[in-house]
Amino acid sequence: MRKPRTVAAAFATALFAVNCGGGGGSTPTSPTPPAGGGATPVTIAITGQGGILAFSPNPATVAPGQAVMFKNNDVVAHHVMLDDGAAQTPDIAPGATSAPVAIGSNKSYHCTIHPGMVGGFNGTQGEPPPNCNQAYCGG
Repeated sequence: MRKPRTVAAAFATALFAVNCGGGGGSTPTSPTPPAGGGATPVTIAITGQGGILAFSPNPATVAPGQAVMFKNNDVVAHHVMLDDGAAQTPDIAPGATSAPVAIGSNKSYHCTIHPGMVGGFNGTQGEPPPNCNQAYCGG
């Protein structure tokens, strides 16, 4: 006769194997396509040159359903947010590029670290806040 601990251990091992894929019945899944329906994202450079040159191109031309990525060519971190708050990047370190961001119907965006650093999509340039006097203010 088996001891209860041995049976319990065997049951736990079998349960663990099934939950970790040892059951053999799982189907592999495909990787999730990038935001924007699979089209190549538009890359917007963060130049850190101040004014309207802070994002390049500005405004960026983005097709419906296409995503954008932000490449930080500046020497400080930036954090980009769509103006309607629908999406944002984490802090983007100097030299790094953000993951693709779907813009939806947004027309403009800004850097949350440097609020005067603004950009836009498809003809809209974005507006710096009133009385903006920092290095990244457009004008």
